[in-house]
Amino acid sequence: MSNDCFKQNLAVISRRWPALATVLQQAATAEQHRPAVRLAEGRDSTLVINGIQLTSRHDRQREALQQISKLPRHYRQITLYGTGLGDLQQQLLAREQLQQLSVCILNEYIFALVLQLLDQRHWLNDPRVTLQWAAQQQDLQLPYALLPSELVLASDGSLKICDRLYAELEAGYAAQRLQQDISAFLPRLQQNQRFWQQDKPVQSLFNSLAANREVYVIATGPSLEPHYAHLQKVQQQPAAPLFICLDTAVPGLLAQQIRPDIIVSRDHKITSEHLPCSALTAASSLVYFPLANAELLQQFPGPRYVALSDSAVFAPLRKQLPAASLFSYGSVIHPAVDLAVKMGAKRVVLFGADFAFSHNKTHANWQNGSIGPAYQHATAQVVNGFGAKVPTLRNLLTYLTGLERYIAGQPNVRFFNTSKAGAVIAGTEYHPELTA
Repeated sequence: MSNDCFKQNLAVISRRWPALATVLQQAATAEQHRPAVRLAEGRDSTLVINGIQLTSRHDRQREALQQISKLPRHYRQITLYGTGLGDLQQQLLAREQLQQLSVCILNEYIFALVLQLLDQRHWLNDPRVTLQWAAQQQDLQLPYALLPSELVLASDGSLKICDRLYAELEAGYAAQRLQQDISAFLPRLQQNQRFWQQDKPVQSLFNSLAANREVYVIATGPSLEPHYAHLQKVQQQPAAPLFICLDTAVPGLLAQQIRPDIIVSRDHKITSEHLPCSALTAASSLVYFPLANAELLQQFPGPRYVALSDSAVFAPLRKQLPAASLFSYGSVIHPAVDLAVKMGAKRVVLFGADFAFSHNKTHANWQNGSIGPAYQHATAQVVNGFGAKVPTLRNLLTYLTGLERYIAGQPNVRFFNTSKAGAVIAGTEYHPELTA
């Protein structure tokens, strides 16, 4: 290890970004976060950190070129997530039209290690470079390039930005899959034509909420269960909040004699098993999308309202179906919250919006693994309101990202969370009376 190398690198950082220099000095001497490191050699050499190979060991420059190949060369500003060994920075700065490169540190301990081993001044001194710490960012800066290994190796402080990066990647993959599968949905759209042509468009509900009436958006996270008693009690009161419920939350609510006012159903895989129409009355309304199960629509006893989203799958219907779009980012909670806001809500209270397997469960009122993977198959973690890490899935974190971005765009609406057991939801407040 070359202390001179670290001093020379840090001198540049101290001059240009003094606050980050302090962070990196502390990271360089931290014992509890010191990663396990070994050298991997081929035609090139690289580092293997905590079992993850940081870059190629055969041709690092070629790999770097491949990683940035989809970014058009005319971009004048690019954000790079991950510091690596400096190869991506070198290739991006070789672009003559690039005017600003923001390099975001995903793991300060790894970056401090690299600064001790390799001279990074070739890019640190470039006036086009801005060095940032991902832990201090609220959202992604686009367009961006990514060092995939550091997405896995990110430090705890960067988990929020990593969740956003995973969400962007998943959204891209989902769009590609959907584009390939659109034809598979056409028969269902045609089958449901008799429903969506006669049902009311969702905008019939917009701006219909009485002034100052709260809206409860009821999801299916495990933290919903402790609130059943409150929901049952408050619904009996005059001027009770409006209950907008996700489809899979309905069986548990009905079992507790709680009536959904509006049920939102988005997924084409939802059946009467998930949404027991026979147990409902005409007092409940359904907001659905045109891919809904036809049998479910036929059996639903109350008013039905059809909605669209910006999904490409609905492109064939847009000229035939004058229904408004509701925000969607992969989960039914998104259109449910958007419906509340478009109805006129100024206070939206979230129940069961966990985005995590709190209480060692996946869903309220459902057996473990009966809807999606069991909690033992969690692939990620998220920090909850108590500051603890709880198990979750990557797709749930993508849904969390979508909701947080939606909330950030609604400055005139207050959003409340009612549980600290699930993920922290940026932009919400913990309800002073109902939070558990």
